[in-house]
Parts: sequence; C-alpha cells; structure tokens
Amino acid sequence: MAQIHTLHILNKAPEHPRSGECLRSLNPGDALLLIENAVLALATPGELTAGIPVYALSPDVLARGLAQTARKASLVDFPAMVELTAQAQKVISW
Repeated sequence: MAQIHTLHILNKAPEHPRSGECLRSLNPGDALLLIENAVLALATPGELTAGIPVYALSPDVLARGLAQTARKASLVDFPAMVELTAQAQKVISW
C-alpha cells in the first residue's frame, strides 16, 4: 500500500448529511475507509468516488450481508485498518 495523504474514515449511512460532506471533501492522494453503517454505500448504484481508493471493513460488510456487493471496495480486516491509518499523513473520522 502506498502513502496516503488523508485517510477519511466514514461510519455514517449514505443518507446521512455527513456522508455527502465526506465524499465532497476527498482529494487526489486521499483514501476512504467505510466502517459500520457507511458500508451500506456499497449497495447503492454508481461509483463511490472517482480515482480515490475505497476500503471497507470486512466484518461490517459481512454483518450487513453485503459481501456480494463489495466489488466497489477493497475489503480489509482490523490489522489492515491499523496499517492504513499508519500509512496516512492525516486521519479524519466522519
């Protein structure tokens, strides 16, 4: 995994206003990590982001029965989540 400028960790469902705010704030060099109810975005049609790496916490994806729709993101476990945060220059939790 390459260096990440800002890792955005989103836990809000797609219909929550903060979810849209997070997606609008993504810049080249950033990455998005979906956790908790934010993984529901994997079930919505369309692209999540253009050119931004998207990761999703595997236990949250599996708990919500979204394993079949997880193609939009790279699934990560807890150790990989920690690795992502270590690679980021800055972390923002939404």
